[in-house]
Amino acid sequence: MPARPASRHLTLHPLAFTSDEIHDVVALYAGNPDYWRAAGDYDPDDIQAAKVEADLGEEAATEGSEVLLARDGSGRLAGIVCLLDRHPKDGLPWIGLLMVDSGSRRTGVGRRLYALVEDRFRAEGRSGLRLAVLENNPGALAFWGALGWQEIDRRKDTAHGRPCIVMHKQLL
Repeated sequence: MPARPASRHLTLHPLAFTSDEIHDVVALYAGNPDYWRAAGDYDPDDIQAAKVEADLGEEAATEGSEVLLARDGSGRLAGIVCLLDRHPKDGLPWIGLLMVDSGSRRTGVGRRLYALVEDRFRAEGRSGLRLAVLENNPGALAFWGALGWQEIDRRKDTAHGRPCIVMHKQLL
């Protein structure tokens, strides 16, 4: 599938859990099989809409969490980002997931999506932002490193016990 031209304009909207939105997210997830093989959350060859909806519903219902869809200028789903406003252990905001549509890879959409997140937390006066990258996902580690993120720890994630690299970016 050839890459779509990157739209310069991205907007973020809370996931409203309509059937069309869930369908779009399932398609986005299905376009990222290498991530799901590394993460183990979904069978990349059989991503079920009901499980996606339930998992994102649980995420969105967590206090201080948001599930946001990024749409390009034509309204197509360009990515998804899950945010936690304050981590219970360090008080900092965290990015739980940032994933772009496979047709938008290497077009700058991921960078622009992240920039929207960073700008938001910087405008709120937040001092830093954190995330965890699965150790078996070197592409994500390279992406975040290129954006100025620094490794600060290695530990297992709390949800599944997977080895992760905890990264931090100073905002102020």
